[in-house]
Parts: sequence; C-alpha cells; structure tokens
Amino acid sequence: MKFSIPKLFKSDSTSRARRNLLGGLLASGGFFLAAKSSRTQAAEPDPGANEEPRFPGDPAENKVVYQFNKADEAYHNAVLFSVGAMLRKYGDNIHIVVVSIGPGIHVLAKKPERPVSNEVRERIASLLQYGVEFHACGNTMKSLGWTEQDILESAKIVEVGAADLMELQQQGYAYISW
Repeated sequence: MKFSIPKLFKSDSTSRARRNLLGGLLASGGFFLAAKSSRTQAAEPDPGANEEPRFPGDPAENKVVYQFNKADEAYHNAVLFSVGAMLRKYGDNIHIVVVSIGPGIHVLAKKPERPVSNEVRERIASLLQYGVEFHACGNTMKSLGWTEQDILESAKIVEVGAADLMELQQQGYAYISW
C-alpha cells in the first residue's frame, strides 16, 4: 500500500478525514502493525520461524511473581497494569503469581477491611481468567483473625507470603516489586 504525501495533507474535507484516520491508526498502533506486516512480507525472516511450536498445557518459559503489600488503589492499579502488560507481551508463554501480604491482602478478601475499588476487583477477576494466580499470606490472615472463608475462592492460601516469594524465586520466577 502506497500513500501519496501531497494527497494526505490537502486542506479539503477528504484530506482532513485521511489525517484523522492516519492519526487514529498511529494512536492505536495500527500504522506500526501495517508497516511491520508489509516489511516482514518483503524480505525479513520471521524471528520466531525457527522456534518450536507451543502446545496448550506446555509449561511457560517465562515466570514472574509480583507482590501486593500495600492498601493503596493507585498501587493496586499499577501492579495489575504491569501484570496485564506481561500477559499481552508473552501470551500463554508466561506464568504469573501475585502474592498478597500485609495490607495488600485485602484485595483478596470477600469483605475487605480496607478500601478496594470495584475496578481492582474486576481486574483481578479478569486476570484469573488468563491463568494468573493470586496467593494469600496465611500468616497475615491469622493476624487479622481471618479464615479460608474470608478469602476469595480463587486465591491460594500459602503459609507465609514472604516464604512463598522466596520459594517462587528459587523455582526461577523473576521477582517484581513496587
């Protein structure tokens, strides 16, 4: 596909529509994808062409563990955004665990005792659909007088959240902290 530079920048309404379309493509990344696609078709080898195919159920090559240790909505959103970005980048070739300890455990509570926005709850529910695991610190739960019934059914309760972080790192998980 070839664009004529003079036609793109005419001052009539058609040109304005083209500029808006081009601006929209640039903003959405579509222009980049179109350029990359045509460039790949030209003569560049596909860097993933020699990789062995991944099959459903194959273990992920990439592993990362995050921690939730604060009761702050901006913090929650930042961590969850990063988790989503990792999923977008690696697709099904990543395994992600989020360990909730201390004040961060409230994001996994059925009835949190600290503020947790509906947006954060919805994002956690969505990430669970993509295989992200959420671990709840049993030690923190004991200090709050919580039992298994106080935590979301989808959360895995671990004895000590800090130990879970360490053990996951020993298993090759990259540790991400805010």
